[in-house]
Amino acid sequence: MRARYSHATCPFPRSPTIDPLAGTNWSTPGTVSGFAQSPPNAVLMRFAEAEAERGGGHCALDLGCGAGRNAVPLAAKGWSVFGLDLSWPMLVAAAARGAEAGVADHLTWAMAPMESIPAADRSFDLIIAHGIWNLAPSVALFRRAVEEAARVARPDAALFVFTFSRNTLPPDVPPVPGDPFIFTQFSGRPQCFLTEDQLLQEMALVGFEADPAVPLTEYNRRRGAVATLGGPPVIYEASFRFRGG
Repeated sequence: MRARYSHATCPFPRSPTIDPLAGTNWSTPGTVSGFAQSPPNAVLMRFAEAEAERGGGHCALDLGCGAGRNAVPLAAKGWSVFGLDLSWPMLVAAAARGAEAGVADHLTWAMAPMESIPAADRSFDLIIAHGIWNLAPSVALFRRAVEEAARVARPDAALFVFTFSRNTLPPDVPPVPGDPFIFTQFSGRPQCFLTEDQLLQEMALVGFEADPAVPLTEYNRRRGAVATLGGPPVIYEASFRFRGG
């Protein structure tokens, strides 16, 4: 029998008293519609299939789940998925996508920030940070989010990371004072851009070791070219394994 993640939130998210992202681009109909039609990350899907074959539990946490592009296909593959996001319209779209796919009973949604996960310690076998940690506006908040992921990870849990690389930006662009990997030059807002060494170090500090199943790979970087402002983000994709206590 498939393990379910037990949580107080309902499968369909309750209407919030306050929507933290109301009025922002993340909650506009056009953005939500675009995310609702986005296909899942193929590398993540293959990784999740391999994880399921390893045995153990099948409880996944999707941080910044958006409109369910990864959460719903994972549920269809046998995972019990807890999806978190701060955009109420995104969560509504995700719940609708799950219902349409016939897997609503294997999905739970909650509106919560990545640095304050409403779940007990050691709850999840797979944690997905897909395009969410790069939104951290400070090193302190990034580290709280990573520490939270470690808190809810079960022993030997897998972590799948998809985040911005420092190579998105020209090498002479300065970070925000006091925040060594936070930059404003990409979007005008403070966002997180890590070097490979910084990413590996920050993961190791909370107990996540690099996992060869998905070796750290960089996408969108033109070899031999110097990064310029205005281009697409360079992306890191990698898997990690929780070895912490």
